[in-house]
Amino acid sequence: MIEVNMTRLHEFTIILYALSILLYFIDFLYSSRKANQVAFWLLAFVWLLQTTCLCIYMVNTGRFPVLTIFEGLYFYVWVLITLSLGINRLMKVDFIVFFTNVIGFVMMVIHTFAPIQYESEIMVNQLSSELLFIHITMAILSYGAFSISAVFSLLYLLQYNLLKRKKWGARLIRIADLTKLEHMSHVLNVIGVPMLLLSLILGLQWAYIKLPEMIWYDAKVIGSFIVLVVYGVYLYLRVGKGFQGKSLALWNLASFLIILINFFLFGQLSSFHLWYT
Repeated sequence: MIEVNMTRLHEFTIILYALSILLYFIDFLYSSRKANQVAFWLLAFVWLLQTTCLCIYMVNTGRFPVLTIFEGLYFYVWVLITLSLGINRLMKVDFIVFFTNVIGFVMMVIHTFAPIQYESEIMVNQLSSELLFIHITMAILSYGAFSISAVFSLLYLLQYNLLKRKKWGARLIRIADLTKLEHMSHVLNVIGVPMLLLSLILGLQWAYIKLPEMIWYDAKVIGSFIVLVVYGVYLYLRVGKGFQGKSLALWNLASFLIILINFFLFGQLSSFHLWYT
């Protein structure tokens, strides 16, 4: 009965989420402040519902919900909504919520309607440990930082294109200046890279203890290190070589694409991962 009620609540959350994104899209097209305000409060309510569901789930299971792809996707969406709302309120960067939550909505739909929630509870219990919790949580947080960074790069390219075509208007004014967008994208990657590195170190330590038969050339292990390398190259180009501008923004978006490939494709090819890294 509880599972049925939770499913209905998730579906209701999806509807509110969709309405919020629709209103943000209207604001993006027509610079409607009224649509923006209603969308913000709808999204805030979605965040409240998600937070409530997370708390209920933790009470029912007695653990932090990150061990399966079902749990991890939900927590990832919660992180995206939290970060986007916080950044929008603290920095007043218009459209950051819209673009970020398009990603979040896709993940939420996959979480709600794909049959991935029926994971083996026995397997979860076998894999459960504090080290694994920290490993996965840090990985999700780093992916959240990379996701928001990619959105800043997307807004950078949009703003760059508007300026190049001399399309003056409300949309150009509402998007932050190029320097600010590039700076925030860089800051989030600076946060994400060491967090991902520490997550991988903890994950390897856990695997060495719990899975001595682990295949080190597993697709997911390789994919996770590829993600770390491409973002490490980003930092090298930005800090070491002084690269800036459009080329760096494109590299950042390509790096985020590799994250998605690692998440969805390499995760399916992995021989032992429950879900992603």
